[in-house]
Amino acid sequence: MAERRAFPPLHADDLSPDPFEQFARWYELASAEVPLADAMTLATLGDDGAPDARMVLLKGHGPRGFRFFTNYESAKAGQIGVDPRGALVVYWREHDRQVRARGPIERLPAADSDVYFAGRDRESRLGAWASPQSRPLADRAELDARLAEARERFDGVEDVPRPDTWGGFVLRPRTIEFWQGQQARLHDRFAYTRTGDGWRIQRLAP
Repeated sequence: MAERRAFPPLHADDLSPDPFEQFARWYELASAEVPLADAMTLATLGDDGAPDARMVLLKGHGPRGFRFFTNYESAKAGQIGVDPRGALVVYWREHDRQVRARGPIERLPAADSDVYFAGRDRESRLGAWASPQSRPLADRAELDARLAEARERFDGVEDVPRPDTWGGFVLRPRTIEFWQGQQARLHDRFAYTRTGDGWRIQRLAP
């Protein structure tokens, strides 16, 4: 078995007192060096109370939380509507780092979703109209036919509008953990916990 790559230890003094600033530091470096650095696992709770998870793309981060976009009629959106508690994990293998966050998930304002949708390429916008996300399809041909219908519907329309059934969410974390892998399983872990208007930082055992 290959030996784990050695990384400098992570100390409390290395961390920003603001977890979003700390995330921005790690994310900036990952974006320059890690393929698909914005991929993250999003976990929600199913109708039966059991956890459910899938990969989504991180599309914004900052003091308001972590953003992602989806169909409002998808399985995950339905779960969020029933129970807004959620969790996410971002993992950057090349840096042996992960960030975990937990907290309530809320819909973004329509204006925010409009801005993001307007920045998508045309085919992605048409795909949002074509896909009845999470619902059964007879076969691939049905999906292709739905896309053809969307193309015909918006033929000659330069700015394809955002469907009312598609938009953004934001996870507003109450806890954020930063994990730096180390050898011998003696990883560095620091948890930020929201306390009023600030954050408490604690080192956790690996």
